[in-house]
Amino acid sequence: MAYCERCDRFFTSNRALDQHEEDSPHHNICDDCNVDFPTWLGLKEHYVQSRKHAYCQYCDEHFQDRYDLEDHYIENHFYCRKCRRVFVNDRGLQEHYRQSDAHHYCTSCQRDFQSESNLQSHLNSSIHRPRNVVCPFRGCGQAFISLSALALHCESGRCPSGVDRRTVDRLVRNIDRNNYITDPSRMIAGGDQERTVRNIATERSWNGYAYECYLCNRMYSTLHGLNQHLSSSYHADKVYKCPMKGCSHRSATVSALFQHVESGSCGARRFTAIEGVMDNLVNGMARARITAS
Repeated sequence: MAYCERCDRFFTSNRALDQHEEDSPHHNICDDCNVDFPTWLGLKEHYVQSRKHAYCQYCDEHFQDRYDLEDHYIENHFYCRKCRRVFVNDRGLQEHYRQSDAHHYCTSCQRDFQSESNLQSHLNSSIHRPRNVVCPFRGCGQAFISLSALALHCESGRCPSGVDRRTVDRLVRNIDRNNYITDPSRMIAGGDQERTVRNIATERSWNGYAYECYLCNRMYSTLHGLNQHLSSSYHADKVYKCPMKGCSHRSATVSALFQHVESGSCGARRFTAIEGVMDNLVNGMARARITAS
């Protein structure tokens, strides 16, 4: 005779015992693992915890593998892929994003970013910051979200006033007499002189395949492209320095220096005096430009 120890019952055959185990609420069998649990809750917990099973406890549904299960979570539940957690509702998921150190989350936009730098770039964009920095140069009037964006606009040469990078360099050096952000040791011909060295490529830069930069060996398909590279700040001296003590940041353009300060990476932005100097520099550049024109 066959005996069920859990139920303390005898059966006339093993077949009868098997039938009993299939029908009885006291037997909950995982056929894949050949394990018998006394309760359905025990079997369900086994499905959830075992890596052999791709099981959704919310839908009581099995899937082919973990990839299919994750796709199911994403499509039908409130799922955090990074933490591999399912939440009861969207509010729970958004709160998880907001509180978790593993996420870089913008609460107002309900967006999770890949890194802290991506989040900060988003927060510093026009989505969250007003365009209240107006170009002070004559004939322009365009508005920007930051001083660095304004400086980049001026350096690009696209400002209707005619300001470009070399003009900005000259004006800033004339204004920054105390070398607060300019490094005189790296400046050519002194702090109040404009750099007059211009790198220009000719047809002789053609190496048989492309136009090659004689300073860094980068190659360009057109002579115009090579000259754009040479006129950029790529090979310029890093004459601008961060005013924060202990910071070793150096840059070739004012816009790059302003971006560094605005990023807060060295703590300079915490000091209102530094931002005040940046504002005064921009205003001084505008006054000097108006006077010069």
